[in-house]
Amino acid sequence: MATYVLIHGAAADAWYWGPLAAELRGRGHEVIAPDLPCGDESAGLGAYADAVVAAIGDRSELVVVAHSFGGFTGPLVCARVPVDLLVMLQAQIPAPGETPGAWWDTTGYGGARQEADRRRGVPEGTEEDPVTLYLHDTSAELAAELLTHHQQPQAAAPFGDPWPLDAWPQVPTEVLLSAGDRFFPVEFMRRLAVERLGIEPDEMPGDHLPMLGHPEELAERLEAYRAAL
Repeated sequence: MATYVLIHGAAADAWYWGPLAAELRGRGHEVIAPDLPCGDESAGLGAYADAVVAAIGDRSELVVVAHSFGGFTGPLVCARVPVDLLVMLQAQIPAPGETPGAWWDTTGYGGARQEADRRRGVPEGTEEDPVTLYLHDTSAELAAELLTHHQQPQAAAPFGDPWPLDAWPQVPTEVLLSAGDRFFPVEFMRRLAVERLGIEPDEMPGDHLPMLGHPEELAERLEAYRAAL
């Protein structure tokens, strides 16, 4: 039995991991999905990692799954506790010393996003609604639940924190992308994974939150990674 540690992204709580957590528990695993201090203006990246490490306690056989902004926290956790596997799920991949606030420019996100939007016929400057941008492959019921009850105010504090590691932690790492994500276009995310980690990522169906739209397939992908260790 493994312990899956699920790290959520910005401006949200851990609720959105629920369908995936149910799939993993159904396979006999323990699941930890702590809420991060998104609303705390004094909480930097270290405090986000502290929250995850505290939730882990003395558990072992850890598989850490970091999603979106959780990509800045997941490797920090791996540097502090023994982890068997880190999965970067449609996650931001940081570089040493880079702040989350600077990540958008240093990675070339803006140009990549404009090109992806152009290819799907979105006029430049269009502000898309959250369902169209993030949740188009999620059921209307789950999308409404997330947007109505589980969006959180996001403090600015962690976005000015330089990522503190000198190098990627020595932990087996996989990168899994959502092929249909319109917010983090898959071509951009693939390039980043290759450039920064030397990893050719895998793809699965889904929007920005594949744990809501495709929890069974996501569980199967995670289990396959774990079995291959």
